[in-house]
Order: sequence, then C-alpha cells, then structure tokens
Amino acid sequence: MTDLIRWFDTRRSPIEMIERLFEGDVAASGIRVEQLVEGTTLVVRAELPGIDPEKDVEITLGEGFLEIRAERQEKKEQKDKGSHRSEFRYGSFVRRLPLPDTVQRDDVSASYKDGVLEVRAPIPEKVQPSSAHKIPITRE
Repeated sequence: MTDLIRWFDTRRSPIEMIERLFEGDVAASGIRVEQLVEGTTLVVRAELPGIDPEKDVEITLGEGFLEIRAERQEKKEQKDKGSHRSEFRYGSFVRRLPLPDTVQRDDVSASYKDGVLEVRAPIPEKVQPSSAHKIPITRE
C-alpha cells in the first residue's frame, strides 16, 4: 500500500488532487450561473472556463426560458525523459433558466470574457392596461 501511495503522490500534487475532487462535483451540477437585474436589463453570467464560445456554446431562447448548452473537450500531455502522461476531460453541460414573458428576443445579446459568458436581456416595463375612456366623435 505504501508503494501505491508513493507512486500516486509522485504523479499529482496534493493541490491538483483536491481540485480534481471538486471538479467532479461542479461537472455533475451543470453550469454555475449568477442572475440579476441591472436597471431594466436581466443579466445572466455563466461560469464556463476553458471553452471556445464560438464552437462549444449554444444559447437558445424559448417561450419563457433561456437555455445555455456547453461542451468541453480538454487534453493534456506531459512527456518527460522515460515517461509519458496523458489526461483528457470531456462533457456536456446544460442550464435552463426562466425568463420573464416581456423579454424582447431580438434585443438579447451575449458576450464571453475571461471564462464568463454574459447574456443581457432588456426587460421592457410591463404595459399597464389603461382604464376605459370615452372617445369623443366630431362632425365634419
């Protein structure tokens, strides 16, 4: 058992082992998001590090929802004198969020910077139904 632990410890640092342990939990839960309203704009920020947003992300607006789909493929290789180590990770993630009915689809925009996808959706003020009023008729 001691030989196994010694071999395992030489392959990964303790910090890397802890990170990998928690990465499994994040992958299982989907995409982490932050949703807030800035003035009259709904802002959704999604944590998507290490992906190419042009190839690996799809944003869909449906009736009353916003869906973010992402796919990650990562491969690492380490070649040292006398050894070769290769790792890969891949997976698909999806998150569906409710949207107010008043969101104007044509005004929704998305940007990606430093591993964070930001979707901005202007929310027009709700139109209040006006009270009934009489329209006068004029003679011509």
